[in-house]
Amino acid sequence: MKVVVVVGGVGGARFLVGLKSLLAGSEHEITAVVNTGDDVWMHGLRITPDLDTCMYTLGGGIDAERGWGRAGESWVVKEELAAYGADPEWFGLGDRDIATHLVRTRMLNAGYPLSAVVEALCHRWQPGVRLLPMSDDRVETHVVVEDDGGRRAIHFQEWWVKHRAKLPALSFASVGAEKARPAPGVLDAIAEADAVVLAPSNPVVSVGTVLAVPGIRDALRKTSAGVVGLSPIIGGKPLRGMADACLSAIGVETSAEAVGRLYGSRRMSEGGVLDAWLVHSGDRCDVPGVAVRAVPLLMSSPEATAEMARAALDLAGADVD
Repeated sequence: MKVVVVVGGVGGARFLVGLKSLLAGSEHEITAVVNTGDDVWMHGLRITPDLDTCMYTLGGGIDAERGWGRAGESWVVKEELAAYGADPEWFGLGDRDIATHLVRTRMLNAGYPLSAVVEALCHRWQPGVRLLPMSDDRVETHVVVEDDGGRRAIHFQEWWVKHRAKLPALSFASVGAEKARPAPGVLDAIAEADAVVLAPSNPVVSVGTVLAVPGIRDALRKTSAGVVGLSPIIGGKPLRGMADACLSAIGVETSAEAVGRLYGSRRMSEGGVLDAWLVHSGDRCDVPGVAVRAVPLLMSSPEATAEMARAALDLAGADVD
């Protein structure tokens, strides 16, 4: 079986761990199409937060408590940068993590595409999942915010990390997305998949940004595989992060039903991508043209997450056993 998962950062990475556990010891192949809209240049280094979070999590190098960055991290370089007054101080780069950024930046500057860089980095981490950036082209999510009575656009990382999404967001823009192309292997993986899963990642700035790359939404609509999404909203609240602030900015209610309707049905809505939608036990949900099932969606352990993945594959019509 070939499974494609559209993912963002922490939530997507943890879902991949459960899926990998479920399919362990088999000939199944997992491909993750990872959001790169959060990518940013800092201190001359190209940083890819979601790709790194997936790579470190699957490779056993993640700081499990934070959910991002390296385990056993130190912060000497960050402290020295602060001593110089080098902006931005609000984005912390750990010493171990910087090594990854240095290698990536050197390869990018040498002309290698991001997909080749990710493949090279994964030789060290052996994630057991094929990680593909959504695009080799530069795409960055920017946020139009209201600040001191005026409006300005800032990088998503500044809004998310520095301001903790407290500045009212008026809209989001995937800068460069309209001219971007899917990375090599992305469209083929979707076309050849036996099941496609939208992980419980941020529906606006993670999954939504992946879908903004021309060709990817169409590929999801055309694939013969069942397309199943898992709700990142439980009981009207995000599983993790600040997806509620993102949904509010685009006028969507923070509920499993509203997010399911945002993705839409492949059969009944223009641009829709879903055949089925998993929501948390007890959440009521009606998405026209989409099969809805309620199961526990708390990723409290790899075993619990594996059962979520099993339910998703079952709804996609893929036989795990």
